[in-house]
Order: sequence, then structure tokens, then C-alpha cells
Amino acid sequence: MSKHASSAARPSRVPRSAVAFCVLLLLVGYVAVQFIAGDRAARCVVRASSSGAGPSYELSTEMAANAATISAVGTRRGLPERAVTIALATAIQESSLRNIQHGDRDSLGLFQQRPSKGWGTPKQILDPVYSAGKFYDGLVEVPGYSRLPLTVAAQRVQRSGFPQAYAKHEPNASLLAAALTGRTDSALTCATTKGTTAGDAVKVRAELLRAFGPDVAPKAVSAGALGRSGTSPAGEVLIPLPPALVANDGTRGSKASKRGWELAHWAVARADGLRIDEVSYGGKVWRAEDARTSGEGWRSGAAGEPARGGAGQSAKTGHDEVRIRIAR
Repeated sequence: MSKHASSAARPSRVPRSAVAFCVLLLLVGYVAVQFIAGDRAARCVVRASSSGAGPSYELSTEMAANAATISAVGTRRGLPERAVTIALATAIQESSLRNIQHGDRDSLGLFQQRPSKGWGTPKQILDPVYSAGKFYDGLVEVPGYSRLPLTVAAQRVQRSGFPQAYAKHEPNASLLAAALTGRTDSALTCATTKGTTAGDAVKVRAELLRAFGPDVAPKAVSAGALGRSGTSPAGEVLIPLPPALVANDGTRGSKASKRGWELAHWAVARADGLRIDEVSYGGKVWRAEDARTSGEGWRSGAAGEPARGGAGQSAKTGHDEVRIRIAR
């Protein structure tokens, strides 16, 4: 075959290059549109401190929502932060904090619990509140679990084929537990998706009560009677902290502050799914729009509507409260 014939037989590289170039242009165009629209990918970041110093852990809004539920179920039972850390590390290893409907053999959910081993029905196991509760049921039966190495405590509940796998997740689980139990303030922020539907204050309150129990805030209301006019704005959930946690002058004690930040961080972690636009507590506010467009987290200030009696404080009762504003 001649040299010219051989060259003619080769496929041309120009079409391939053109296709690759077009794909690149489309990708660049998509990124540009997203940037111009100011809508970043939904994600959450938890940090070691409110100042941003120290290590951090980035996770999806789905993961953060499930982590918040796991933590809430633990504190509802009066369990220490160490128990929450163990539970979170276990769920990170087992499911990456995703409520998955598959796994090894018949394993399901956040903790990959098996119906055939008595953990519950598939429907129960796929309920994060139930599955977290079942994990804690097992954990509290482990003698001295809080003093054991994390991987040992987790393994005695899970009986996994990979008993050393849990330890590597302890640093990230510790960051999450510190924020979600309220020990660190304004340490968790989420950039949510820009939804087109309104949120539901009644649903937010129902989810709060389901995760934390009826004692979380017996007087928590949506559109309830707390404002000067006798009503609070529609689309807002107000959670007064129990008077026993607040000093007579209305200032926050350490227990009240921790409880407040626990509830505030829960709201931010659940913001994407529950269409929460704004959360305020302790003189700081998180706004979904700010987090979505500029990546900003908690800032000093009051809620969108000027707070009566000071940021994050009820004018009627004088007791601190967490304010959750719903997307309209």
C-alpha cells in the first residue's frame, strides 16, 4: 500500500478534537451560568470553632440532615457527647451518613442494620429516628462504652466484619458531635439549593418534636402568640428555651447556650429538606441566601425582622429563643 493510501485510510482527528472542544465549551458554560445565578452546590461545612480556625469537615446536606437526627436522638435520651460521636462515626463508616436501601445481604439504612438479625422491619430501619434509637439501645448495653476506644465500642454494637474501620472517622465525627450537641457555637453552616416551593412551619415543628421529643420546647409554636401584637409572623417557628436554663435577668447560662446552639445547628442541617431560610440565636444569624451565594456562614445580627427585646430573645417571656424562618 502506498504512503498516500495509508494516510488516507487513517481516521481524521479533527472531528474528535471538535467534539472535545464542544464538550469543554458546554462545561465552561454550565459553570458560568451557575456562578452568575449565584447558586452553589448544596453542601455543609462543620468547623472546630466559630472563628474557622482548626480542622473542618465538608459533607452533603443529606449527610448533615441525617447526622443532626442521630445527634438529636442521642441527646433526647440524655446521652453524653461521646455517645453521639460513636454513633456518627459508625454511620459514616456504614453508609456515609446516607439512608440507603441496600447493603451487604439484607443490611439497610444509616447503620446498615439487618431485619433478619432482629433490628426491626425494613420500614423501621429506614426511619433515621428509629435506627439511631436502636443503635443507642445497643451502645448503652456496652459496659463503660464512653471510656472504650471508639472502634471497640462501635464494634460491640455492630459486630462488623471490619472492626477497625470505625476509628478513621472519629475526627470528623467529633467535629459534628461538638456542633450538633451545641458545645461549639455557630460552627455548622450549609449552602442549600434554591427551591421553588415554600416551606411548612408545621412540618418543621413536627420534625423538631419527632427528633428531640415533646420536652424540646413545649411552647414551640408556628405563628404563635409571642409578638407584641399577640402573634408571630406566619412562616416562623419560635423555640423558647426552658426558663430553668435561663437566668432571672434573661441572660444565657452555659446549659441554655448549649441547648440553643444544638437546636440552631439542627435547623441549619435540616434547612435544605425543610426549606428553612433563616435561623437566629444568641445574637447571630444564618441565612440560606448568604450561604448559597457567597458561602458565608453565621454572622452577628438579628433575624430578618428586627428582634423585639434583642436578637434571639422573646419580648413577652424575656427568655432566650431560637428563631427559624421558613421559605415562602
